[in-house]
Amino acid sequence: MGMARKQDTADFQSAENISTKLSLAVGENLRQLRRKHGLSLEQLAHISGVSRAMLGQIETGKSAPTINLLGRIADALKVSVPSLISSAGKGGAVVVSHDQATILTSSNGGFTCRALFPWGDPQSIEMYEITVAPHHREDIAAHEPGTKKAIFIVVGNVEVSLTDESPAILSDGDAILFNADTAHRLHNLSDREAKLFLVVTHRDENGSRPRAL
Repeated sequence: MGMARKQDTADFQSAENISTKLSLAVGENLRQLRRKHGLSLEQLAHISGVSRAMLGQIETGKSAPTINLLGRIADALKVSVPSLISSAGKGGAVVVSHDQATILTSSNGGFTCRALFPWGDPQSIEMYEITVAPHHREDIAAHEPGTKKAIFIVVGNVEVSLTDESPAILSDGDAILFNADTAHRLHNLSDREAKLFLVVTHRDENGSRPRAL
């Protein structure tokens, strides 16, 4: 077995440090928001459908929640997913560099989502770069009423399944716009990795904060 290059080791350690910082930030924000709402871990578990044990591990930074878990917790607390990740950003122009962008993945790594906006600063419109592994299926929970999604396929063949509608099969250059207030699924039909862009538009109602994916 060949030895790892010094740069490879440095990159791995950097990614590990970012993951640890993200887990700690989520844990601290979750604890503060839960207490602000006057909820015990048991009560939040009942409302969100996430086990008390898992919530406890997230609060202590021992477990990094998946995209779907973050969404369920955010819905239960009536906040945005970005507000669980970090504090709100300041105004003015902000550069989101590739190396510092927030990246979330599904539990098995088949679905990767990179935020193309300042994560932690609530947005009414959010844009993401999505990578879907070959033949991977990703089920996405319903968003709040009024949320719309637009998906543009850069590379790949992706089936988008919506509740009570026939699946739409999209290929390179195709796009689809739909209401995201019902559960939906993305399925990579090909043997190659699929790349797409996702734009999420939230209804801005009395200053309500958006929820990511």
